[in-house]
Amino acid sequence: MSELATLQDLFVDQIKDLYSAENQLVQALPKMAASASNAQLKKSFETHLSQTQEHVSRLTTILDTLGADPKGKVCKAMQGLVAEGAETISEKATPAVKDAALIAAAQRAEHYEISGYGTARAFAQQLGQNEAVTLLERTLQEEKQTDELLTKLAESVINIKADQGHTTRK
Repeated sequence: MSELATLQDLFVDQIKDLYSAENQLVQALPKMAASASNAQLKKSFETHLSQTQEHVSRLTTILDTLGADPKGKVCKAMQGLVAEGAETISEKATPAVKDAALIAAAQRAEHYEISGYGTARAFAQQLGQNEAVTLLERTLQEEKQTDELLTKLAESVINIKADQGHTTRK
């Protein structure tokens, strides 16, 4: 572990953490898509996979600009979120309930990314890294859009179907 003596050091560390997180999601999203039964959910995971690959590319651009090697940092938080997602995939559940659980797992990851990108963008702004600010802001907006899409899908379709087996109401 390297010393974090300056905000620049911390910024590089945060970008490397996001790079690790996004690469882990590149591996996890196809499994989530394959496990989804709802066509819209499957498509949203596939679309977000393409976006996530672009996020990796943007982070690589930032790291190249900073003269930093993207390797060497493992995002332990995303490891945990991906592991929880893998548990969700292996759970025995009705298709609609599994889809609701997949959305829950995906949104946990999205919220982690939204936090990470917002922080990194703020650091980039402070450091005058204008190209990084632009790239990080674009990714932040895409992560927020994905979260909103998942919420709408959950509330308008998936959660309703998942609740159809519920027999008692208060």
